[in-house]
Amino acid sequence: MEEITTAAIDNHQELIQSIDTVWVALCGAIIFLMEGGFALLEAGFVRSKNAMSIMGKVMIDIAFGGLAFYTVGFGIAYGASNGWFAFDYGIMEGDLGLGLTVSNKLFWFIQLGFAIASISIVSGAVAERMKVWPYVLFVVIFCAFMYPLAANWVWNPNGWLAQRGFNDFAGSAAVHAMGGFAALAAAIVLGPRIGKYVNGELIAIPGHNLPLAAIGGFILWFGWFGFNPGSTLAAVGNWELIGTVVVNTFLASAAGGIATMIYTYFKYGQIDVTMVINGVLAGLVAITAGCNVVDTNSAIIIGLIAGTIVDIAVVEIDNLEIDDPVGAIAVHGVNGLFGTIAVGLFATDGGLFFGGGFSLLLTQTIGVVVIGAFSFAITYIILSIMKKTIGIRVSREEESAGIDAVSFGVEAYTIFE
Repeated sequence: MEEITTAAIDNHQELIQSIDTVWVALCGAIIFLMEGGFALLEAGFVRSKNAMSIMGKVMIDIAFGGLAFYTVGFGIAYGASNGWFAFDYGIMEGDLGLGLTVSNKLFWFIQLGFAIASISIVSGAVAERMKVWPYVLFVVIFCAFMYPLAANWVWNPNGWLAQRGFNDFAGSAAVHAMGGFAALAAAIVLGPRIGKYVNGELIAIPGHNLPLAAIGGFILWFGWFGFNPGSTLAAVGNWELIGTVVVNTFLASAAGGIATMIYTYFKYGQIDVTMVINGVLAGLVAITAGCNVVDTNSAIIIGLIAGTIVDIAVVEIDNLEIDDPVGAIAVHGVNGLFGTIAVGLFATDGGLFFGGGFSLLLTQTIGVVVIGAFSFAITYIILSIMKKTIGIRVSREEESAGIDAVSFGVEAYTIFE
């Protein structure tokens, strides 16, 4: 009888592991597809002469960033930690302390999607003017050391923010604020594109293919339904949580798009569809931290606020003469900051607006401010050093001609006679 019972338990456990493995693998693949969304969105928002360079940079994010995260970054993020830093060569085996029902290798794959999503935020902000190989070097540094440290603090059970009770379910802070504030520093160090600001006047440089950008936005929107629900890391026993995360993710994103439609209509007299794309993404970024702990009404409110402040942030960043061709800083940096803090306001358990006091709000604020400041400062220092040594910006002639033809020897659109 004991042998039968043991066998039954083993079969039950194997079934759970098999179901969870399929779930996490599927979500990991959907997250990976988001890189196609980043590529199309960013390519559509830049001029045609630089569209292929965007494709190249996103491929660099995946290939170089992926190998850097495999060889070094994953061990820093999830190795045995005593606080701020860890590295473990044997990270693919053993217990990570996360209660996983999938292999460490599969967990690495879904975490890879988060790492390369974070660095892909930077690729949009440096579009049309950064050299390829210096960008490769920064991608390696970011995915090997910078992002993994933030992931360690937030998601490693021994990380200092995890131990404080910091709630960043799928990465408003660790992924989006991390990438967004790195993008801010990179845009400042690089400087604006030629002709963007002339004698204090803002000169619009429209993207060459807005339908392409919209398709990229839709792919990212779809990808978020792997990004957030996949962060449950298991399907068995999480049916209610997965439902909550999915619904909150959609409601916030829809509200973000609606808010931007209304805001731009009353401010400019017409709906700005390009900003609506970013409004949807802003809602997604903002809900990512708290999609597991807020109710549906709060998700809508968070999305409405995010969709409004993204347009305000884009304008203010431009007024500071910080050139961000795709709005990455406003979407990911500003709304990553807002969304993380919003957990401290709207969480049904511990949120200020639900009688929880200021404790969670303080923890959320400290966490995202530290992550944002860390990302900005390290990026600024690294790129400033590279700027003074190997150089990070293409020549004036190359920028005028377009990076595609000069650096890649190919153009996005061939004209047949």
